[in-house]
Amino acid sequence: MAQLSVTNLSLGYDNQVIVKDLNFAVNTGDYFCILGENGSGKSTLMKTLLGLKNPLGGSIEFGDGLKANEIGYLPQQTVVQKDFPASVREIVLSGCQSHCGLRPFYNREEKKLAETNMERMGILPLAKRCYRELSGGQQQRVLLARALCATRKVLLLDEPVAGLDPMVTAQMYELIAGLNKEGITVIMISHDIAAAVKYATKVLHIGDHIFFGTKEEYLKSEAGKFFVSQKGGEADA
Repeated sequence: MAQLSVTNLSLGYDNQVIVKDLNFAVNTGDYFCILGENGSGKSTLMKTLLGLKNPLGGSIEFGDGLKANEIGYLPQQTVVQKDFPASVREIVLSGCQSHCGLRPFYNREEKKLAETNMERMGILPLAKRCYRELSGGQQQRVLLARALCATRKVLLLDEPVAGLDPMVTAQMYELIAGLNKEGITVIMISHDIAAAVKYATKVLHIGDHIFFGTKEEYLKSEAGKFFVSQKGGEADA
């Protein structure tokens, strides 16, 4: 069943359209990769799905019991964010804010959820450490644990392995794939065509030509063949 249905969506800034007439659906349990060149509108789409930007046209509908505040988000990190002076536990707990409403404190269940997700990501021993003292891979695990505190249904990941070395990148992809196998829907922006080919069930390619379909259909499409050749991915999933 579709958790997200997008119909004739137009995206842009200051009434200047970047992408128009996007149509796609994300079903429960999908591993959905959004591909495209820089400036094609991928991050704008992500922000629009999160309600951080208004679309210039079209509609986004939630289904299968999903609510807008039940989406976990792992954004691209900025230099300022990497240097954030808070403990790992504080950052992970902040993922529970959408559950708190007007309550200015975290309850026992939310603290337990944060602990469970730190353990899930293998960072519980780091709970008291300062976030800015961690390696890039450890920081991404912290942010993924934070996103999991916000959702049991859908994760939106914006370039989750950017800047990580190959071994840590592989570990992150395996973590994300494991969460998907547990039933969490994954929507991921990536430049990594090889990872998309390995893990994705569906692909949305944004560019001069828009493609939406299964991974297998994408690899046979003109957009897919061209992008694979440019990015050096493998065309045999």
